[in-house]
Order: sequence, then C-alpha cells, then structure tokens
Amino acid sequence: MKGIVCTKPLLLEEIEIPEPEPAAGYSILKIHRVNICGTDLHAFEGTQPYFNYPRILGHELSGELVAVDQADGFSIGEQVTIIPYLNCGHCLACRKGNPNCCATIQVCGVHIDGGMVEYYSVPSYALVHNQGIQTEHLAMVEPLAIGAHGIRRARVQEGDTVLIMGAGPIGLGTLEFARLAGARVIVLDINSQRLEFAKSQMGADCIVDAMACDALEQVRDFTNGEMAAVVIDATGNQGAINNGINYLGHGGNYVLIGLQKEDIIINHPEFHKRETTMMGSRNATREDFETVIRAIQKGQVDPSVYISKTVSFGQVTTAFHEWVHPKDQLIKVGINIHP
Repeated sequence: MKGIVCTKPLLLEEIEIPEPEPAAGYSILKIHRVNICGTDLHAFEGTQPYFNYPRILGHELSGELVAVDQADGFSIGEQVTIIPYLNCGHCLACRKGNPNCCATIQVCGVHIDGGMVEYYSVPSYALVHNQGIQTEHLAMVEPLAIGAHGIRRARVQEGDTVLIMGAGPIGLGTLEFARLAGARVIVLDINSQRLEFAKSQMGADCIVDAMACDALEQVRDFTNGEMAAVVIDATGNQGAINNGINYLGHGGNYVLIGLQKEDIIINHPEFHKRETTMMGSRNATREDFETVIRAIQKGQVDPSVYISKTVSFGQVTTAFHEWVHPKDQLIKVGINIHP
C-alpha cells in the first residue's frame, strides 16, 4: 500500500509499505480522509518538539473498519474516527483519568507512524463511533476536541471574557466552544483575513490585530478595564506566549494549547499580582470527543467551514510546502485517500 513519510524537515516522500495484518486487540481502517494539522506542518518545518524522523504523518482521520478485534459495539463496514493518543493505562496520569497526558503517550503521526496511508491499524480502544456524522466531518472531530478540552481545562463560565491568541484551526475551534460555554470571545492574531473569518464566520465578539500599537488598549476598552478572565494561546509562538499574560485579568486562568520548543519567560510580578493559574492543555479525552460530536449533531458546530481545500493522495508530496505558509489563507486541507 501507499504511504507518505516525512523523512527529514522539508522533505516528504511517497513510499510502498506492507498492509497491516490483523492482530489481537487491534482494528484496521481503510482510510478515507486525513486532514493536515498544525502538528504535521510543524513536523515538516522541523519545529515539532516531540517529533523524530522518518515518520508517517497524520492523526486527524476517518475511515471504514475492515477488521476488528476486541472492539465491542463496532462492526466491519462502520465509518469511524479515532482518538490518536495511545496511552499505557497504568501511569499516574492514566490512573487519574488523564490518558491525554500519559507519561509514555504515543501520538499517531508524532511518536509513532500516523494515518497518511491507505490502511491503518490502531488499538481497538481508540475507536470512536460516527454517530451519524459523515466521513469527512468525522476527520474534524479530533482538532475540534483539542479546543473543547482547552475550554474545559480553563473552566470557562457563562459571561466570562475569553481571549484566544491565534486564529488558526485550533484557535477557531476553541472560539466555538468558548461561545458554547457562554463566553464573550476576543481573538488576537496578526493575520487580518483570519481575524475577519473569526468574526464573520465564527462569531468572535471582538478581533484585535496583535501587531497594532494599541492592541492592549483595545482589549482593555472591550473589557471595561478588567482584561480577560481567560487567555488561551493557540499560536505555539514563543513571543505570543510570553506576552499573553498582559491580556489577563486578576484571578484569571492562562491556558497553553499551543506548543513550541523554547522556554516560557513571563514577568514574575505580573504573574504573581494576578494570582494567575497557568496550565497546559494537551490533546483531548473521550469526553471531549463526545462533546464535539454532540455539538455537530445539534448543528452548533459545522466542520465543513474549516475545510478550505480538498486534494487527492497523489498531490500531497508536491503541494505540502505551499500549505506551511499558504498564500491563499487556507484554514485546513483535507486529503481524500479512498474517496
């Protein structure tokens, strides 16, 4: 079967590899859709801190079950997605119900080979039912769950003002679940087109150009001087992360969904006087996947809005470099592997 491997930064190759064989406790998917995410782009750039080369990319996916084992309630021919963070089940995090940050976690497409292949074998415990959601939308459940998890971590309450740094797919998904929690949402970015998309398509209450000299004042004016109850980084940019505390109100929560390689450097007096709670938000749990699926079923979230372009499997290796810094302001690219 065909697969696409990132052999080193800035190089993708199409390869031929054996199809997976049935194994105890594993199910095999015939992959229909894989979406490109920020993790894939950062791996391609060489800026993903948990990544080793060579690696087959891809963890936002959906497909058809062609083999099942120890998968109660699932059947051959069913369309599914997966929770692509494979956990040990017995470390401290797993025992406390946090498999998303398992001490020995293996994220598909990062620590182990991912789903940018024709057929993919995964532990059966990772399967997620489609619950009536069409295949191409199923592949969007995982990135949306990242945002849902961040909002849950932040303990967003109705009436809170939430400031989201970054209007990429993860930031936009976070925006949607902040709004569903009843928050007013400010989106901060340097990309004017994405900011406008956040406002016109996603319902952001306020958009702010991070490069504007009065960005801080715009946030202060919108919040009547209180600043945001929650600040969430979805940029993975060191400068943005280090500066984000300046937008946070006293007693607020600062949540880092974005990831970068360098140290976080925050002014201690600014951190201390706010009695800031800072937390990481890593991956998502089945609870978050279920939250996303319910929102899609109710029509509260439309996954199709995020897909800017759909391409064939054969286009990936030649076009991937265009998606790292897209001239046409793509939100997300979908790859049809078995249409």
